[in-house]
Amino acid sequence: MLIRIDPASSIPIYAQVADSVRRGLAEGTLVEGQRLPGARELADGLGVNLHTVLRGYQELRDEGLIELRRGRGAVVTARGVRAAGALAALTAYIEQARKAGFSVDEATRLVREGMTS
Repeated sequence: MLIRIDPASSIPIYAQVADSVRRGLAEGTLVEGQRLPGARELADGLGVNLHTVLRGYQELRDEGLIELRRGRGAVVTARGVRAAGALAALTAYIEQARKAGFSVDEATRLVREGMTS
């Protein structure tokens, strides 16, 4: 799995790491049980701090998309794979909402309304 970051982006690097994994799930390039690169290895490869990568991985763990296992590293969960379709749709929605000029509050309100109807 290829994780890319843009140091010049306004998006924090840890979020870019997490977004790359989410994108891999949405595109179907990640499967249940697949190991992600070790945090230290990824940090070295990207030229970033180890804790930056760990923060991105922890965000994914908190969402239930990966498990962090001592000695095994980060592993894609079944929930992560099941969430792939929703993540792809959400990514497309966010792009369209931005193009339409929606504020974060407007876009969030529409999602809330859709989830409760």
